[in-house]
Amino acid sequence: MVTKTRWIRGAALLSVGAVALTACGGNSGGGEDGDVTLQFTWWGSDVRHENTEEIIAAFEEENPGITVEGEYGAWSGYWDRLATQAAGGDAPDIIQMDEQYIREYSDRNALLDLSDVDTSSFADAAVEGGRTDDGLVAVSLGVVSLATMANVEVFEEAGVEVPDDSTWTWEDYAEASQKVTEATGKDIYGAGPQGEPMGLQIWLRQQGEELFTEDGELALTKDKAHEYLDFTGRLRQDGGFPSADYISETRELGPDNSPFGSNEMAMGTAWATQLTTLAKASGSELQPLHLPSFAGDFSENGAWIKGSMFLSASAETEHPEAAKKFIEFFVNSKEAGEINGMERGLPANLDVREMVLEDVSGPEQKAADFIAEVEQQVDDTVPVPPPGFSDFMGIITRHETEVLFGRTTTEEAAGEMVEELKSTLE
Repeated sequence: MVTKTRWIRGAALLSVGAVALTACGGNSGGGEDGDVTLQFTWWGSDVRHENTEEIIAAFEEENPGITVEGEYGAWSGYWDRLATQAAGGDAPDIIQMDEQYIREYSDRNALLDLSDVDTSSFADAAVEGGRTDDGLVAVSLGVVSLATMANVEVFEEAGVEVPDDSTWTWEDYAEASQKVTEATGKDIYGAGPQGEPMGLQIWLRQQGEELFTEDGELALTKDKAHEYLDFTGRLRQDGGFPSADYISETRELGPDNSPFGSNEMAMGTAWATQLTTLAKASGSELQPLHLPSFAGDFSENGAWIKGSMFLSASAETEHPEAAKKFIEFFVNSKEAGEINGMERGLPANLDVREMVLEDVSGPEQKAADFIAEVEQQVDDTVPVPPPGFSDFMGIITRHETEVLFGRTTTEEAAGEMVEELKSTLE
């Protein structure tokens, strides 16, 4: 059965927080006893689109009474478009979901409870990442962990040793950054700011704290925010980071075109599964490193395992059983796993993962080994982000940028940032 695909054009103007999510998926057509048509929306690269189309075709062949119509595009505009569709009573039956929006939609009763989708072969962290008070509302497609990527060839050219990631501290990180910058005459920089809000989360978790509580309240204090911004500001002043202009101009670039992916930085923070994309873009030998810590012990670096992305279903879909059948096929079938590989993270289903790992090598193997090692070290997960969390990246980055440009003090920026984050959650 041929999959019908609609390309997304233009951008919607509404945000999730500004709309009331009401009836969804009401125009799918067909009844449960006859032919069923499901709408499925996702974001991603061309490779992901091709993989997903192939998975849909495999599902339709196995389930001749169900047609899945795909709607896809880039991350930019995805959530505004979805919010607009939901507000108009036309949300897709199946939604590729990101963790920062799970509670946004769940709290508005917009997501179907998927508790009867089989997750018995999943790692616990993969399951809990999609669970709220309303049940299992998002099923993980894969898992990832944050890493400090090191460009081995850049380090060698600079005459600087790649840090020992089992023992390095934040001061070691700063020193390595400065050495690379100095050795290359600022042609290549040691590193750049951590990705937000994950960088701040790691900083807090290493000190036994969290960015937000289980109840969705801000846990960040002004003092901790000050410490974090001060460390970032010192790295810029001491030469480990590039100029504020350079950082500002390159922040929004994707992995392929980022300073690290373009061999202009020795270290960059990224999800481990992005290693393949970064290695291809840079053409260099890359190595994922465990994040620096205060203790000098990688087992105390605050890392966690998270769902890379999820599948959810609209609470108002006219075809809940068909939607769950598709999700079950996507996450549990070895056929879908073989097609998808590690494109959406290290498979959450451990049986599918074992099969996928039989055929990986090079950067993919490095990423898989890294995530597996982190899984053995951690025994907790980060709470499902509260509504408003999707604004954190912009808020933290904006105040960090003000510090880097010297337009405000770290103390002033910390106070204003905390109040703004708190206001966003309230």
